[in-house]
Amino acid sequence: MSAAPLAYRLIATDLDGTLLRSDGSVSGRTREALAAATEAGAAHIVVTGRAVPWTRSILDDLGYQGLAVCGQGGQVYDAGEHRLLTSVTLDRQLAAIALAKIEAEVGPLFLAASRDGLDGDVLIGPGYALHGNLPAVAFTDVSDLWTAPLNKIYIQHPQLSDDELAEAARQAAGGFVSVAMAGEGVVELLPLGLSKATGLSLAARRLGLKAGDTIAFGDMPNDVPMFGWATRGVAMANAHAELKAVADEVTSSNDEDGIAVVLERLLS
Repeated sequence: MSAAPLAYRLIATDLDGTLLRSDGSVSGRTREALAAATEAGAAHIVVTGRAVPWTRSILDDLGYQGLAVCGQGGQVYDAGEHRLLTSVTLDRQLAAIALAKIEAEVGPLFLAASRDGLDGDVLIGPGYALHGNLPAVAFTDVSDLWTAPLNKIYIQHPQLSDDELAEAARQAAGGFVSVAMAGEGVVELLPLGLSKATGLSLAARRLGLKAGDTIAFGDMPNDVPMFGWATRGVAMANAHAELKAVADEVTSSNDEDGIAVVLERLLS
């Protein structure tokens, strides 16, 4: 693929359901399209809900050396130096209040939490269903959640759908935490006001770039703020209806090289 001038100087891609295929890999075609875009002068930034410990191995496999926005916007990570540049943590007192308010409305929740730092553990409580083969540490006492700084808390409900739970959490505790729906079984409580747009804007500023330079790719409602910040938002064919509704374009699915389809067209 020739490296023609690219209309966007910054390419922001979500990971799960977007850059990653269903088997967790990145296709050769997508790798080539991103390499060609980089050769044409664009920067590629991964913007993921995963905290750094769940992201690092993927970036290393890609040979990714740039900045990554992790933890739903709360962390800016230098992959080349394996260094955490910024990190926003959840106020644990507010988080405890938020959980109590949500449970008062919907009943008991299944809980997990992501601890802060380059090597922060993910704690998984009784009943919480972890999707994918990801490292985690089991806990049985809720008090264990509050013993170290956290990036986020994950919540699940035995009956409510993800969309229903996210909406109920916003209604009950939206004044204390931000709520993000990031994938199947992944509803998160975050520091109030935090989103992918927060971290992406910080990372872009470090590169001397801005919203008008940015095309963003995603698949879930947690990508809505990123689409609102970027000048162009591209939803995958497999994306949630809420994201498709605000996208400028819908491309092929993550399993059908949707990112590459758009980049190849822009580079042609």
